[in-house]
Amino acid sequence: MLLAVRHSTRYQYDEPVRESVMEMWMQPQKRAHQRLISFELEIDPAAQLFSYADSFGNAVYHFDIPQPHERLTITARAAVETELPAELPEALDRGEWDRLRSDFVRGEHFDFLHPHGFARATEALHAFMAEKNLNELRVRDPLRAVRDLSQAIYQAFDYEAGVTRADSPIDEVLTARKGVCQDFAHVMIAICREWGVPARYVSGYLFTDRQAGDRSDPDATHAWVEVYLPSLRWVGFDPTNNILAGERHVVCAAGRDYSDVPPSRGVYKGEAQSELAVAVTVQKARGAVSEPEFLRISQPTTRSGQRRSQYPGLAYDQQRQQQQQQQQ
Repeated sequence: MLLAVRHSTRYQYDEPVRESVMEMWMQPQKRAHQRLISFELEIDPAAQLFSYADSFGNAVYHFDIPQPHERLTITARAAVETELPAELPEALDRGEWDRLRSDFVRGEHFDFLHPHGFARATEALHAFMAEKNLNELRVRDPLRAVRDLSQAIYQAFDYEAGVTRADSPIDEVLTARKGVCQDFAHVMIAICREWGVPARYVSGYLFTDRQAGDRSDPDATHAWVEVYLPSLRWVGFDPTNNILAGERHVVCAAGRDYSDVPPSRGVYKGEAQSELAVAVTVQKARGAVSEPEFLRISQPTTRSGQRRSQYPGLAYDQQRQQQQQQQQ
């Protein structure tokens, strides 16, 4: 499937700020079932972009705007070709639990086995697990246990934007039983790690199919979970929509939780109040010009001057792109 992604982020300030520094995790990855064809970042006001790979291998872009400005707009465009992953077996043998407990797996995936940030066990999580008898799923093999866990989370929570915030702890979604994809991913990751199954947070996009039953917002970024099973390696589960991650999912970055891989994050200098608006579109593409495959991190372009696009459908982003204030 050939997909075209456009992701626009706009920070509007009620008075000029003196400087903005930003980092972005917006470039789709190159994977076995995902090929990055093209990627472009446009910054207004224009800025010099730099890139590096973080500790998890994600492409990160950063820039500094040192002059006063009242608005900051970031527009990312990507063309990605995806394929269906190999079909999973119905089950694995029970020895998979022993393989998960091996010193190699526990050492190799240490970061994805321990609590971090939003993905951590709490009393409320343990109460939820007891209420839904989730630990009983472990009598099955790990693949079926995780598949059933994803379905249980889908059934236990309603999808509703605005119930949780960027800094909401996991207990808020557990209490409200409502939230967005980020919240459901954190719940699932915390439970998998309690079981001794390495799990990581994946951020990206979803080509939404309402006829298939998708309930996530088609105009926002998306998040799901990948778990490590020694016999299969990393397998993606989308508890928001009760599906496996497939050709409609576009992976941008993976980390321990949302705080490792937000779409964008930064600070600004000044006393102004900021307003954030985001527009995301993911569409099937008819064709695209291929970029050289040897580029590990594609080089973006910057354009000077203000673009006059109206950003249809611009709304507060439920995926919480962040910019913090520094009063200096």
